[in-house]
Amino acid sequence: MKKFAVCGVSKRAIGMFMEPMLKRFSDSCQLVGMLDVDSKRFEVCKEQLPSTRDVPVFKPGEFDRMVAETNPDVVIVASRDDTHVTYIINALRHGLDVVTEKPMATTAADCRRIMDEEERSQGKVTVTFNYRYSPYHTKIKELMLSGKIGRVTSVDLNWYIDTYHGSSYFQRWNRQRDLSGGLSIHKSSHHFDLVNWWLDQKPVEVFSFGATNYYGSESPLNPKRENGRYCATCDVQSDCSYYTRWNTRSNSASVQDDHIDSDLSRRNGYTDYRPDQCIFDSTIEIEDTYTATVRYEQGALLSYSINFSLPYEGYRLAINGTKGRLETAEYHAPSRVPFPTPTQTIDYFPLFGSKETIHVVEREGGHGGGDPVLQEDIFLGVDPGRPYPILSGSQDGAYAVTTGEAVWKSVKEKQSIFIEDLLSGQRLVNS
Repeated sequence: MKKFAVCGVSKRAIGMFMEPMLKRFSDSCQLVGMLDVDSKRFEVCKEQLPSTRDVPVFKPGEFDRMVAETNPDVVIVASRDDTHVTYIINALRHGLDVVTEKPMATTAADCRRIMDEEERSQGKVTVTFNYRYSPYHTKIKELMLSGKIGRVTSVDLNWYIDTYHGSSYFQRWNRQRDLSGGLSIHKSSHHFDLVNWWLDQKPVEVFSFGATNYYGSESPLNPKRENGRYCATCDVQSDCSYYTRWNTRSNSASVQDDHIDSDLSRRNGYTDYRPDQCIFDSTIEIEDTYTATVRYEQGALLSYSINFSLPYEGYRLAINGTKGRLETAEYHAPSRVPFPTPTQTIDYFPLFGSKETIHVVEREGGHGGGDPVLQEDIFLGVDPGRPYPILSGSQDGAYAVTTGEAVWKSVKEKQSIFIEDLLSGQRLVNS
């Protein structure tokens, strides 16, 4: 029986880790401790998962006591992004394995600290990059490994976040760079890891542009320049396009998103946490639009963009190689798309020959069916029948975060940024 302790009793922790541990994997896994800054989260957890009612709870300063009293084998880290590094390093110093939500940390410097600590520890770090596990993404990996497109020359990846999901980042703690690293880390690290994994190459150099076009006080959609507003009590709700798109006057609209549970957090009154801060506040520190070019160690080039305020959510991908090209496009959250969406396929265009259209067998579960398979690798052990590595380690986590940090530093400094300079600490890191 493997014993787990959880740091950060978040919505993600409950749904992604604790519930499956207690239900699907209870024969081999046991939850022995929970740690969080807010006691209200323990109450919510025990309401949603009654089997956690007798699980000991701890405050952030009681990590060592939690380990001593509960003797876990693995620490799961699903707290706010900026706290990941502290819990990961503490767990490694106790010789424990760590399973952490992405991003592994919010800076390259903290990623370096984690990797250095892991080298001294008996414990191992696993980063839960679930995008790798989507059936479409594993199929793309298999097609690339088969040699169908030859040596990869370039990748075009354009990611779209809709007005519901995108604006939520600017209502919550993510809007503060010191807490999230900015969206080029909090969100885009997912995408950079996916490309790194497909290519099996390390990123070398990044050049990017970015801006805050939709949110903040200068937004052309801002109905009133005034700081400190909250959606629940705002006197210009009816003039806010983002609010009226997703809410009725009686606030009876039902909108679903894997990442957001605003009604729950408002109803339970989490301490010092408001998920409905005004998206037009002048204190917003992060960008909502990026384009970036990334050069990889074996010559592949990535052209990447992400936009956090679009009419629909999804991505478009093309991978070019010396033998051909792969294309696919996906619409996330089709219930929020106001028009019909096509079925996703993968199209293969050989450099000389006939096009092939590949229909992928889909799976149930979060993140395109990726979550259940990732959970099996975490709680049952890596699938021995899989012919390629997929579970991410600390180095994967570090390169994803560092690429994201390089993106916003390039925006700020208007020059290209070298990945190894950030990771090694040789380059002065501006805050």
